[in-house]
Amino acid sequence: MPDQYQEKSAFIAIVGRPNVGKSSLLNVMLGQKVAIVSSKPQTTRTRIMGILTQEETQLVFIDTPGLHKPRTRLGDYMVKSVSESVAGVDACMLVVEAGQKIAPAEEELIQKFKKMDLPAVLAINKIDLLEDKSVLMEQILRYTQLFDFQAVVPVSAQTKDGTEELVQELKQLAMPGGHFFESDALTDQPERVLAAEIIREKLLRLLDKEVPHGVAVSVERMHEREDGSGITDLDATIFCERDSHKGIVIGKGGSMLKRVGSYAREDMERFFDCKINLQLWVKVKEDWRNREGLLRNFGFDKKDFDL
Repeated sequence: MPDQYQEKSAFIAIVGRPNVGKSSLLNVMLGQKVAIVSSKPQTTRTRIMGILTQEETQLVFIDTPGLHKPRTRLGDYMVKSVSESVAGVDACMLVVEAGQKIAPAEEELIQKFKKMDLPAVLAINKIDLLEDKSVLMEQILRYTQLFDFQAVVPVSAQTKDGTEELVQELKQLAMPGGHFFESDALTDQPERVLAAEIIREKLLRLLDKEVPHGVAVSVERMHEREDGSGITDLDATIFCERDSHKGIVIGKGGSMLKRVGSYAREDMERFFDCKINLQLWVKVKEDWRNREGLLRNFGFDKKDFDL
């Protein structure tokens, strides 16, 4: 292979507080939706891998849950997964919100960067919401006084401003070595996991208050019909923690469940590029976020709870 086309790669953890736009930025950089997004904090529960390959450079992103104070065993897992992600990557992208003060959780992350001698890029997101741009310069100064970032890039996941510049800066972190995934790969997530996350996103967007964080989704069956119709049958169960939540998820006359199913099916058909026959059920599993057996059934590894 010619020297000018030597393959390079980097594993990059996307870290930051809840609701700063980590998943949105990942989706914009990939040009495809692989991580669910909502206005509610702690949307991402697991480490979701996104893969961007441009010519000789491959960036493997690990989108982590937002740093928060855990209140359940699930919360413990989410916080632990951030630390593990930072420990196993080549670099980090710290995402913060434009115009906000430095939070203790961000200071802790920056200390980890220093301790591990880990290169990091600072992405200041949501600049489209900032009226006074002088605030941005003050914010950049505060962060750069704490850590010598490889680059500081103001961006907007909403308008896509600065996202191309961000990708170019992240590519500078790649080191010579082979690619880990095929050039057309977007994620390492199994199709069933992606389908379950799409359904959970719709629940997060359509439901209010605490109910969305008390739901989990399990895809029981995903099978393409053999009759040549191109239709994939998908059966999924939504688990909630209380009978009262079950009623809210179903809605009057099944109205809420129909909306969730309709929006989820549209997204799935775009992503999987096929017709989807989606069937949804709702069941109650009380206090599942604190029950390790149920958490393992939902795809969380037992070792992730050995804190």
